[in-house]
Amino acid sequence: MKKYFNIISIALAFALGMGFNTFSISAAPSNIAVVDLNAVVGQSAQVLTLKKEQALKMDDLQKWLVTARADVEKQKTQEGKEKLAQKYDAEFIKKQTAIQKDYTARLQVIDKNISDVITKEAKKNGYEIVLAKGVVLYGGHDITNTISKQVK
Repeated sequence: MKKYFNIISIALAFALGMGFNTFSISAAPSNIAVVDLNAVVGQSAQVLTLKKEQALKMDDLQKWLVTARADVEKQKTQEGKEKLAQKYDAEFIKKQTAIQKDYTARLQVIDKNISDVITKEAKKNGYEIVLAKGVVLYGGHDITNTISKQVK
């Protein structure tokens, strides 16, 4: 009797395990897309424009800094140099912070735009999950080119 009880227990555990496994597998998403975000960002006209504008702003800031240093050197006294240097240091920090804040804000807008395009494409094509291509070893439908074309 004990032998039959063990066999039934093992069979029942096996059946339950297979049932849960089947349930888990069937509940897993089956329509998965992948996107190479680096490629999308690298091809984005918005990002390229932002980088060019940022480079120009940093060049202008560098030119301003050279002029400010020359201005400080023109001062006759050490006290005058220190006072003017402090003024220019504060102004430099203010300018640099403004440039960085603007860059960050504009980058966030671009990031949101890319995320919105990905979400729209996922919903349109019935993708249950969209993953970054870099974390996927195999599988998934690659929608990088589609996203890159839509991102301006």
